[in-house]
Amino acid sequence: METFSDIKCFIVDMDGTFYLGEELLPGAREFTEAVKKTGRRFFFFTNNSSHNEEECLEKLRRVGYDEEGMSVIISSHVAIDYIKRFRPGKTVYLLGNVNLTGDFIDSGITLTDDDPDIVVLGFDTTLNYEKINTAARFMAAGKEYFATHPDDNCPLKNGFMVDTGSMMAMFYRSTGRLPSMIFGKPYGYTVDYVTHKIGCRREEIAFVGDRLATDIAIGAKNGLKTALVYTGVTSPEQYAASEIKASAEFKNIGELGKLLLENYTEV
Repeated sequence: METFSDIKCFIVDMDGTFYLGEELLPGAREFTEAVKKTGRRFFFFTNNSSHNEEECLEKLRRVGYDEEGMSVIISSHVAIDYIKRFRPGKTVYLLGNVNLTGDFIDSGITLTDDDPDIVVLGFDTTLNYEKINTAARFMAAGKEYFATHPDDNCPLKNGFMVDTGSMMAMFYRSTGRLPSMIFGKPYGYTVDYVTHKIGCRREEIAFVGDRLATDIAIGAKNGLKTALVYTGVTSPEQYAASEIKASAEFKNIGELGKLLLENYTEV
C-alpha cells in the first residue's frame, strides 16, 4: 500500500481495464467507490482519438456506469493543447474522422487541405487513399508532422482494427518520415497535460491499465506509479517476460480498490 499512499488521483484506462466490450469489468464500480471514499479522484484516459468525450461517456453509460461528474481525457485533447500552446495560429491537415475533426474545429485550430503548416495523424476510421496520398505529399514536402497516439491496433470484441501506429509505419515506408511529436500514453507531454489539467504533481498520480506498452510504460518512462490489471491484453506470463514493470499488479481493478479501503482510516 505504500506504493499508492501518496496518490491523490488515478488515471484509468477504459477498454480492458474498466470495461471489456459491452460489459463493465468485475470490481470496476467498487474501485470508483473506494477512490471516492478515501478522498481521492479518478479520470478516464483513452488513446483512441477516433472518439470524442461524449462518445466515451455514452459508452460508459451503455455498459452500466453513469455517475455525475465523469470526465474522459483523450490523446486528441493532448495534441490540441500542444498545438494551441506551442504552434498558435498554425494550420493543420488532419487525418481524422468526424469526432476528431469536430474537436479540432471546436478548439479554434484552422484545418486546411491546402499547404498546411502541420500534418496531424489521428485514428481516422474514414481513411481513404486520397487522404493518405495527400498527407504523404505534405510529409514528403517537409511539413511538420504529429500523431495523436502510437497504438498499432485497436482491440475489438472479435479481433482488432488497424490503428494510428500502423499508419505511422506506412507513412514511414512512403516518405521516410516519423512524427516529431507523438501524444497519448506513454509520452511525456501527456503527463504534463494531465498534471496541469487535474492540478496534481507527478508523484500524486498513478496510471491504471492493461497494456504494458502504453498504460504501464508511461510510468516507466516518466517516473510515475502504475497499476497493471489482468483483465485486458496482458497476461501474467507476458508480464513476467516483459522488461516494462508496473508498481503493482492486480487481478482486476477492484483489487486495487480493496487495497485502498484496507489501508484507509476514516477521520
